[in-house]
Amino acid sequence: MVGLESLLLVFLGLLVGMIVGVLPGLSATMGVAILMPLTFAMSPENGIATLLGVYCGSIYAGSISAILVNIPGTPAAIATNFDGHPLAKRGEAGRAIGMATVSSFIGGTASVFVLIFLAPQVANFALSFGPPEFFALAVFGLSIIGSISGDSLPKGLVAGCIGLFLATVGMDPISSHPRYIFGRTELLSGVLLVPVLLGLFGLAEVLAQLNDKTTVKVLQQKLKNLVPSLVDMKKCAKTIVRGTIIGTVVGAIPAAGAPIASLLSYNEAKRNSKDPDSFGKGNIEGIAAPESANNASTGGALIPLLTLCIPGDGVTAILLGAFMVHNITPGPLLFQEHPALIKSIYSSLIFANFGILVCGLLLAGFFARLISIPRYYLLPTITLLSIVGTYSLQNNIFDVWIMIFFGVIGYILNFLGIPFGPIILGLILGPIAESNFRRSVIMSDGNLTIFFTRPISLLLLVVTVLILVSPVLKKHYTKKKQMSAHGAS
Repeated sequence: MVGLESLLLVFLGLLVGMIVGVLPGLSATMGVAILMPLTFAMSPENGIATLLGVYCGSIYAGSISAILVNIPGTPAAIATNFDGHPLAKRGEAGRAIGMATVSSFIGGTASVFVLIFLAPQVANFALSFGPPEFFALAVFGLSIIGSISGDSLPKGLVAGCIGLFLATVGMDPISSHPRYIFGRTELLSGVLLVPVLLGLFGLAEVLAQLNDKTTVKVLQQKLKNLVPSLVDMKKCAKTIVRGTIIGTVVGAIPAAGAPIASLLSYNEAKRNSKDPDSFGKGNIEGIAAPESANNASTGGALIPLLTLCIPGDGVTAILLGAFMVHNITPGPLLFQEHPALIKSIYSSLIFANFGILVCGLLLAGFFARLISIPRYYLLPTITLLSIVGTYSLQNNIFDVWIMIFFGVIGYILNFLGIPFGPIILGLILGPIAESNFRRSVIMSDGNLTIFFTRPISLLLLVVTVLILVSPVLKKHYTKKKQMSAHGAS
């Protein structure tokens, strides 16, 4: 049995994680890294339990700022703001946060049970991913650009190309030769995601609001739908199940992570929806999909860590360090040598997800009221949080200038109607696609058939092609059917 002390520490870690997640720029990785030294004096069970609480809480809470102020609190909540903020602007922030909370709880809890019962099988599948499979996964992810481009696919493609170009800045992944750094050593590590994220979604929104001279009516949020209605739950049930599966599998693939899981889940929800045009305008499924996926990735990322000693993402890499500090090496023998710790991990994750459900619903009313703050208070606060969140990454003022630069660029792109989502997608997936493509070519001595002779990479590429051509084929089939009906009449 897990002690009361461990559960209390999980709860405290959860609250800290929620604060980290709400504040723009403070990622789950940063939150766990900051708290890890405090756990060194604890027992392994208590120390790991605390960090798991921070992990789960921060992944969930990133959705709150995404919904309320259109700034993803963490990179994992990038897709949540596509439909979350439009709902908040309609006065339905409570409904949006409620669905995010329940979806997060279901996705996170289900992934724990997958971790408990199917960890070895999922870990073996994840191990089969080499450079060709990672390249195919990145290409599959880039196919989402069409789904997050809004009403204009050409503008979405332009945004995607901007993101892919940004991904080339820094050291060449194979030769380590500097590219497009313009003499700035700060760019050797590339353009960081968080400054771009806060600039495009945070500062650009502030500039747009400041330029809006009209009197903005303060929304009175509808707080009666904090607990999702049966209608909403029925509508989102398949989406949540699909997102949970995607999040768990993608989370278990090393280096993939929650942002990719949430974007893939959002794309699949839109592709399978009967009303795909409503996505990006306040569709409740657009919240259930990414939130179930990014929280399911927490349990998925622990699968390769516990079974194979391979971190699934940045947070689990830090957790690996916490294990080592306590003289514990994850791997197959962990389950035999430390059964009490394994039980503590399972219990902590389940308790953390129940804590998300309770705390999220209890505090949803408070969070929803935040958007009713007058903008002459809200806008300076958003600006300050964006600056602090950016500076805290590396304690480097250059990152703040990068954030300001992308704030101005975001303001111009917003005026031109170019969406931000594809830029972020290109920035995340560009390095994965480039480095693994080149590694694959090196592996095969320049033979490109390596992508088609490996089953998983071939399957991913085939699915990508089907996703890209299916709208064209569907449109052609519908037009042909209408012509046939017209001819028959």
